[in-house]
Amino acid sequence: MSYLIHFHLLAAIAWIGGSIFMFVLGITLTDKEKQREVYPHVGPIFGYFELVSLSILLVSGIIMIDTDGLLDLLLSDETNKVAELLKMKLWLVLSLVVATVIHFFIAYRTNNKERTNLQNFISRGSSLFIFFVNLFVLHYAIMIRSILA
Repeated sequence: MSYLIHFHLLAAIAWIGGSIFMFVLGITLTDKEKQREVYPHVGPIFGYFELVSLSILLVSGIIMIDTDGLLDLLLSDETNKVAELLKMKLWLVLSLVVATVIHFFIAYRTNNKERTNLQNFISRGSSLFIFFVNLFVLHYAIMIRSILA
């Protein structure tokens, strides 16, 4: 099991680091013409990279929950700090997955096309949501790992 945490950490670094990179790119690249030149090229590469990272995170996380005996803890009525933190982290992860699906759907459907105002709002809003929720997921992961260590 110990190797799984390494895959999970590498995928988390890629996922969160990529999110930070795209957040900074979105803030600093204010010229609309440059955005039209950059995003159609960077977006799909980044998207596939992030999907691989997210898949590794989900699979390794599920396996670690099972092998660490946390699944029984999650399904029981017993309450303790680890179970509370893990439940909160899992709800945040679920919301990240939903926001990612929504964002990817719009991004790939509108790549190299003009977006409507609603598509822009949802795409940018989901990106911002993903960015900030990532930080909360990381916080809960650190808290859980510090208790289990």
